[in-house]
Amino acid sequence: MSRRRPALHHGLLPVHKLAGPTSHDVVDMARKALGERRIGHTGTLDPLAEGLLLLCVGQATRLQQFLLHWDKCYEGLIRLGHATTTYDSEGEATEPRGEPPALDRPALERLEAQFRGEIQQLAPPYSAKKIAGKRLYEMARNGEAVSPEPKIVRVETLELAVREPGLLEVRATTSTGFYVRSLAHDIGRALGCGAHLEKLHRLAIGPYRAEQALAQTTLTTGDAAGIIGGPAWVPLDGIELPFPSVKLNPTAAGRFTHGQEVMVFSPGVDGLAAGSSIAVRDHDGRLLGIGEIRALLARGRTLNIAPAVVLDLSGATASAAD
Repeated sequence: MSRRRPALHHGLLPVHKLAGPTSHDVVDMARKALGERRIGHTGTLDPLAEGLLLLCVGQATRLQQFLLHWDKCYEGLIRLGHATTTYDSEGEATEPRGEPPALDRPALERLEAQFRGEIQQLAPPYSAKKIAGKRLYEMARNGEAVSPEPKIVRVETLELAVREPGLLEVRATTSTGFYVRSLAHDIGRALGCGAHLEKLHRLAIGPYRAEQALAQTTLTTGDAAGIIGGPAWVPLDGIELPFPSVKLNPTAAGRFTHGQEVMVFSPGVDGLAAGSSIAVRDHDGRLLGIGEIRALLARGRTLNIAPAVVLDLSGATASAAD
């Protein structure tokens, strides 16, 4: 049996997805354009939605679980008057439904306060979230009872405005795992008239912004030579992660890349805690992998770091450390 060719390209490719295709469709477009099989993404966008889809290529796929911790910024439109089975405009109308109330600024501020901060949220019944290994949308389409457990999510910022009677503009910065569709549905329940998400645009994921992303159409018209190294491409060493980084001297770097725990003196990073993640780089700034802080000694002036993910700098593979 032949072995799969190692990936030739390693980095992030921010793509501006259009409304229509699924996130997996866009991944397939990127695989064909770049000639790479090892591509994933850091958070699904529904077919209805457009905006930033962050693709991980090659060894960067090993960083997906960490990139998920970046906050996400959205803007969209919420239609008041009835809920839908999918919580968006593609579903069938359902209860609750009713005449949308007139919403002045104080009423909008009360809604914003209700859904800002840490809140409990249920995933939409038609979503990619899994229960016992099955995706909710598969269960819903098969007529199975869908009973997801509520999850604590965080809404960092939330702004609501009336665009026209029965139509709200929404702009939100949220933690990973947040569903703007569920927000629309829950606002409709809070108002008693029902609501669903009519339009959604993901503006940013952490420091990565939609306006700086590669146009989706380029994936079907361009090729690897024009995309890799282009203005949207982020090489492996340039990837920004949602936690601090530390540089190792050559001896410690060698130990880390061989899966051994290392000790770092005077890391020059504040606010660290045992059990948290840290990006590990060599003296020249090359990303070696992700470490887990096992212990802080001497009031944080010394760190014990165990490898969690070690990247293979030969470009062939990346390995996970125990």
